[in-house]
Amino acid sequence: MTKLFGKKAMRFFAPFFTIALVLSLVACGGTKEAEKTELPAVELTVSAAASLTDAFQEIQELYAKEAPHVKLNFNFAASGALQQQIEQGAPVDVFLSASPKNLDPLVESGLIAEHQHQSLLGNELTVVTAADEETSIQDVKDLLNDQFVKVAIGIPESVPAGKYAQEALTNAGVWDDLQAKMVQAKDVRQVLQYVETGNAEAGFVYKTDALSSDKVKIAYTVDQSTYTPVIYPIGIIKETSHAEEAKALYDYLQTKEALEVFEKYGFSNPNAQ
Repeated sequence: MTKLFGKKAMRFFAPFFTIALVLSLVACGGTKEAEKTELPAVELTVSAAASLTDAFQEIQELYAKEAPHVKLNFNFAASGALQQQIEQGAPVDVFLSASPKNLDPLVESGLIAEHQHQSLLGNELTVVTAADEETSIQDVKDLLNDQFVKVAIGIPESVPAGKYAQEALTNAGVWDDLQAKMVQAKDVRQVLQYVETGNAEAGFVYKTDALSSDKVKIAYTVDQSTYTPVIYPIGIIKETSHAEEAKALYDYLQTKEALEVFEKYGFSNPNAQ
């Protein structure tokens, strides 16, 4: 009786033993497969406009969770200088400029593929003064007043913020009159520093830069009708050695998560409906 029960039990439980064995083999195979597909470490070089510094510090932490095998190395500078570096063969994977005029030539010369660039962010031009300065600016023409001894501006030829400021001042008819007061800077962050340290009473920076410092305040938001809209385009360098990872980062920076970080730092989304 016991022997018969044992045979029946074996026949009853045999399928369960078989299933358990198959699942065990699949699990082992899955582990081995995961080990095979573990992604190798990759370093991406991102050349980005200086005004993106603070936002990218936060995005770098988020992306480390999204793609732990990818290390982001940032090169922050004026967009014109970054453009020249890329044209001269600097090893860059992704370029984020503060103006289309510094990215479009790279597309035209074939350094960035036609289908791998687009507008990503928007910004505004402001005039900042020291936070404790009791200054009232109603118009850019007020910068001609004696209280403003030095006015800082990015070099128009290489710094997009400087070019936008030149455009606004020219349209206001005061560009030539302000020449004697102007202190030119290598990028927008240096303009900010000049005002923070008292080396200039006022400076033209983006809204995002103004919000990044508690040592300055926005004294005047420049009329947006007086200068070309501030658009930050992004593109993938065609000769990147890490095309797949560069494309993944390019796509991630267009996600809701990334755009919310940029918006927190004062950028706008020009693609929003």
